[in-house]
Amino acid sequence: MQAAKKSRGKYWVGFLLSVVVFFVVYHFGGGYCSMILPFNVTLFAMALDLM
Repeated sequence: MQAAKKSRGKYWVGFLLSVVVFFVVYHFGGGYCSMILPFNVTLFAMALDLM
């Protein structure tokens, strides 16, 4: 049986938004940008269907 193909568009949008937030936080907060990295990595892995 074939597995149903699930939509990953929302994960790509979330990943791109988290990248934008990363750069905004980097611009204003500097060292606090590492707080956004778990979201970047998790959403990227979900967008590539690794998780």
